[in-house]
Amino acid sequence: MIETLLLVSRQGKVRLTKWFNSITKKEEQRALRDITNLILSRPSKQCNFLDWKGKKIVYKRYASLYFVAVIDDADNELLTLEKIHLYVEILDRYFGNVCELDIIFNFHKAYFILDELFVGGYLCESSKREVLRVTQAQDELMAEETKSASRRGSRGF
Repeated sequence: MIETLLLVSRQGKVRLTKWFNSITKKEEQRALRDITNLILSRPSKQCNFLDWKGKKIVYKRYASLYFVAVIDDADNELLTLEKIHLYVEILDRYFGNVCELDIIFNFHKAYFILDELFVGGYLCESSKREVLRVTQAQDELMAEETKSASRRGSRGF
């Protein structure tokens, strides 16, 4: 089970956070600071797995973003790397070669895709095609709603 998923830039800016367990805001901030410092201070040639407070940190750098997962000590690190990679592949297909700016300006889509993949920290949908289909359907619904709202607005309602 993934307890926390983070996207962090090389400069240490947190771009996306998803906590699958409940902790206080203060604990979240402390964890973000600790995890970010640990990852950014590591040489690139070192292993992508870290022990941290009885948990494991699994991370992978894609372009300018680190995708970080905090998992239980008994969980499989390689499977977690695969889950991270699946998320990145779906983001790539959706945005067409995803970059940090896509995440910044379309964070709601990144969260929606994440929520389609993981429920409660567990991988629930492993099909890239299905996640993209549902995301596309949501985009179409939003476009229809925007179009009908603009028509209502032009009629003075």
